Amino acid sequence: LIMTSNLGTSLIGKRASPGFLVESDESSYDRMKDKVMEELKRAFRPEFINRIDETVVFHSLSMEHIKEIIRLMIHRINKQLIEKGIELVLTPSAESTLVEKGYDQTYGARQLRRTIQKHIEDPLAEAIVRGQIPESARIEVDVEGGNFVFREARPAEAPLELAEH
Repeated sequence: LIMTSNLGTSLIGKRASPGFLVESDESSYDRMKDKVMEELKRAFRPEFINRIDETVVFHSLSMEHIKEIIRLMIHRINKQLIEKGIELVLTPSAESTLVEKGYDQTYGARQLRRTIQKHIEDPLAEAIVRGQIPESARIEVDVEGGNFVFREARPAEAPLELAEH
């Protein structure tokens, strides 16, 4: 049985922010683990803690880890779009904006899934249903004026007008 908790995230969050790795040396990790264990002891009764075989404290995600999670999610979307011959490609600006909107220092990457669905999947699905995106299209997702825009990946194409929720 594996259990997860956000206990100690405020401690870890004080030491790292997106784009900066927590110190990786062993003594730093041991100090952080000791502090998290203190939080664990404050939150749970000794009888419960005694039943836990091992406690693992994870480092904060780096900016590159978060971007890799986004790439994996977009890859999954592309696997669903393959039957229509549609491929989705994010610009670096779109990727960075998804990080900003979908990553929270305290809660980690949990919000990324909903952010991608709201800003990418839902508007893309609506555009496909309305016939705004042809089959066998390579669609580039970019950001203009703080909003995600979709355009066919050809030079000098105007952004497709998509309703965003």
